[in-house]
Amino acid sequence: MAENIKEQKIALRRLIRQRKKMFSQEQLQQKSQKICEKLHQLLDNINYKHIMLYYPLPDEVDVRPLFDRIQANKCLILPTVLGDDIVPVSFTKDSTFKEGAFHILEPQNDSYSGPIDVILVPGMAFDNKGNRLGRGKGYYDRFLQQHLQTPSIGVCFDFQLLDVVPSEDFDKKVDCVIY
Repeated sequence: MAENIKEQKIALRRLIRQRKKMFSQEQLQQKSQKICEKLHQLLDNINYKHIMLYYPLPDEVDVRPLFDRIQANKCLILPTVLGDDIVPVSFTKDSTFKEGAFHILEPQNDSYSGPIDVILVPGMAFDNKGNRLGRGKGYYDRFLQQHLQTPSIGVCFDFQLLDVVPSEDFDKKVDCVIY
């Protein structure tokens, strides 16, 4: 049974990669801008103070416009990878970046140990029940497990929202999905 789910996940990742290739970088950027508008409204309306975003890979929703828009009166946090774990790091306008694990740019600041009010989570695919398909290494599953009381928002393009995403017991759901 678990082997079947693993195969389904592999096939689904392949499908999503194919779908992403159907769009130019410019089209993905336009979609990202619309998603950022939704996220900005949500984050402003709920008045979160400590927000964990992510530095996007080229094929993920680009949330970087939010960095400047919400940084003035919020504490921004970005993930870095240390071994098998995500370590939250403070982010400021003066942060410098270095390529980390999996070619993701990571801020070179001190680790952050304060409160996190909301976590934005990228993924390969999501469904309306909050199931998430990541890239297969389990980083966000482990991180979300450590922050069960913190709301999480899945962030994806519309073509990444599916009817059903296969999941296993260790897969952590997000509370809602913005696309």
